[in-house]
Amino acid sequence: MPHRAPPDRKHRPRAVLALLALSQLIVAVDFDIVFVALPEIGRELDFSAQSLQWVVSAYTVALGGFLLVGGRAADRLGARRVFLTGTVVFGLSSLAGGLATSPEALVAARAVQGLGAAVLIPSTLKLINTNFAEGPARTRALAVWGIAGSSGAALGALGGGALTGFLGWEWVLFVNVPLALAASIAGITLLPADRGRGPNFRGFDLPGAVLATAGSTSVVFGLVNGPETGWATARAAGCLLLGAGLLAGFLFLERRSRNALVPLRMFRNRNLTVAVVMAFAFMSAIATEYYVFTTYLQETLDLGALATGLGFLPLSAFSMIGSGVLFPRLLRRWGLRTALLTGMAGFGASMAVFSASLSAGGSYWAVLPGATAWALFAGIGFPPIFLAASTGTATDEQGVATALTSTSQYIGGAVGLAVLVGAANTIAAAGTAPALVEGLRTAGLIGSAALVAIAFLSFAIPRPHRSPV
Repeated sequence: MPHRAPPDRKHRPRAVLALLALSQLIVAVDFDIVFVALPEIGRELDFSAQSLQWVVSAYTVALGGFLLVGGRAADRLGARRVFLTGTVVFGLSSLAGGLATSPEALVAARAVQGLGAAVLIPSTLKLINTNFAEGPARTRALAVWGIAGSSGAALGALGGGALTGFLGWEWVLFVNVPLALAASIAGITLLPADRGRGPNFRGFDLPGAVLATAGSTSVVFGLVNGPETGWATARAAGCLLLGAGLLAGFLFLERRSRNALVPLRMFRNRNLTVAVVMAFAFMSAIATEYYVFTTYLQETLDLGALATGLGFLPLSAFSMIGSGVLFPRLLRRWGLRTALLTGMAGFGASMAVFSASLSAGGSYWAVLPGATAWALFAGIGFPPIFLAASTGTATDEQGVATALTSTSQYIGGAVGLAVLVGAANTIAAAGTAPALVEGLRTAGLIGSAALVAIAFLSFAIPRPHRSPV
């Protein structure tokens, strides 16, 4: 695979941005596209009810575990080089997953997909932050990138339902192969060459990378296993304790390393610190809401996979309006702090409206206003998180800053889903339709209260960042 772009290649920012948004869309879609295919996957590959969750969890564990390494690799080895490697890994693992004939093979392929995504996410953000100057250009670029990310989950549900219904579950994985191939070819053609003399392996903190990856992977593994096996078991509590110990060792090492994977001084930038916390809360909420909405449509309203996917279309449209139209206007008029507060607080408040509308005798149209409201505010709240992470961060640390934010985001998704779905299942233990709805409603209301409270951390951002768009 070639790693250098021709030196006389003309920079085409719009084409580059389209490529990076497509790559973000692929990763975001893949997080949700398998949900509606799970029943068919379980039947055809003979998964047990207990092990079927690993079709999703393997992706999450690998993604959350390797993001920091992916971010530092983008900084040290070159964002273009890392991006091209990530597209190849993602495409080949998708092909392997579609060809899988056993649970073990599919779970392994999904884990490698997560590794590819962990490389792609920080490299796309690094390329945005280095190809678009801080200010209006970067704001517009992150708005487009945000549209791709915030609409990806809804499009994943729609695509998963359509592909499973018409072609079979394998195609929720096969569909990534031509997309990854197209992204690879476009990356070779469009992306400017990495600056410098080549990969800087001497500056790569290998011990820190091992500790960070092992620690975060162990924590996510424990969080995923907790609701399944019980929080006091070795697979849950043991992994959480091991992960905490490894991460403590990582922090001890980073304080003394000359080439730290994550220089701790970066957290003096309050924009970055707020972004990391907000990303955790945002993904906890969004993962919970997609679970609640999907479960309500399929289990309470008895909709099929395709109908459920179609039911997500309005959410996708409103999310795109939030990211592409309302966020830039808020940022221009009121600044970063207000844009972030509006998105996060509005998301939390509309979660409460949506949750209150759930009922055993309800309908799709009764819950749609609340669902589209939280999708709209989620679209507003997603881009400023990553804009905050990049603001005031040195160019050679953009990759690790965005990786920190993304790591917090995906670990937040695992934590939120584990805790809130666990609460929902406890309430729904009676097995009746009203009990199920009450459990879903409770999960949504708890998540709503937490998100509204955390939204006020926006005031920790030093000053409003006004930027004409």
